[in-house]
Amino acid sequence: MKNLLCGIGKSNIHENFILITEYPFEPSFAYPEKRIKADEIQSICVEFGICKIYVAGDIVFVSSEKKECLKRFAENNDIVLSEHSWNWDWILEPYLDTEFTAANEKLVQERLLENGIEKKEIDKIHTEVGKQMYKYNFDTMLWDWTSLGLADVLSAMRAKYNKEKFRDFYKRALEIDRRGKNKVNTTGNDSTKL
Repeated sequence: MKNLLCGIGKSNIHENFILITEYPFEPSFAYPEKRIKADEIQSICVEFGICKIYVAGDIVFVSSEKKECLKRFAENNDIVLSEHSWNWDWILEPYLDTEFTAANEKLVQERLLENGIEKKEIDKIHTEVGKQMYKYNFDTMLWDWTSLGLADVLSAMRAKYNKEKFRDFYKRALEIDRRGKNKVNTTGNDSTKL
């Protein structure tokens, strides 16, 4: 069970670089430690939950406690603040500690379809991650009822797969995160509210 909750490592934000240490996801270029220079960063997402640093071909997680520091870092280094990708939050909604109704499922499928993720692919993903996500959220007594996302599925699957299989899953998971127009509606309506 301990392996399921691996965390996201530590980060120290400096003037023009971010130092990542104890990073748990071996396929990542930040594993186990990386000094990420500001000019390597494509965008930063601080909008919801765990913060994400988008770099070429990778996504590195930073604790939401660093949100304000990351905002200043982005501003000082002319880095775009990107909107949150909801794809994994929507895919993992059935594994939350809350009721997932047929109406919820229909809305989630509609949102994912808008982002190029069809029902057949959703079903395949659920088959692959389902049991492991139940273990992650319930057997560990995490009992998250609001949102599970990319960092959560990576933590769960890291404990299941060997290095080679996890490397493949990691690559696919990041690609899914980057798909579509999965943004928060700018009219004030939160698109996560299904």
